[in-house]
Amino acid sequence: MTTLAPTLTARRFPRLDAPWRDLLLVCGGTLLVAALAQVRLPLPFTPVPVTGQTLGVLLCGALLGSRRGAAALLMYLSAGLAGLPVFAGGAAGGAYLLGATGGYLLGFVLAAWVVGWLCERGLERSWRTAWLPFLAGEALIYLAGLPWLALFVGGPGQAVALGLLPFLPGDLLKMLLAAALLPAAWRWTR
Repeated sequence: MTTLAPTLTARRFPRLDAPWRDLLLVCGGTLLVAALAQVRLPLPFTPVPVTGQTLGVLLCGALLGSRRGAAALLMYLSAGLAGLPVFAGGAAGGAYLLGATGGYLLGFVLAAWVVGWLCERGLERSWRTAWLPFLAGEALIYLAGLPWLALFVGGPGQAVALGLLPFLPGDLLKMLLAAALLPAAWRWTR
């Protein structure tokens, strides 16, 4: 099976060579995450802001597949590391990547790959199973982000209190939104 974006681009641009289509898809995924990172709501009690990045990561994996999704997130991290203002609130640079939210940012790559891998097996095509890849992706982001955050906030308990619990309702909403959009998009393409 394949994911939605490569299917649509192959239909829409059949004369464009596959490597060029892949490059366009990866760049588009990078831009999606960078744009959603600018949707930022700082919380006064935690160094971790509420952003649209995780929705972008989930959609990148689901739309692009495992390899393209992970490549888009690697390009996103590389752009931020190179100084482009792609991180939350227009931040950039190595210091930001190594800061309190660096673990989450690194977890984005693995999350996009796993979400893409699960979606390549067709899980995002039905509303009954579409939430599974997104739940796995969110879990991986937290598994990478919380231990890193613990180094900055005084231990694992504080990391859970400041980097997980306040974000669960919003992440649930993002997961449900993505899980509703993908099956609908597949029905539309048929």
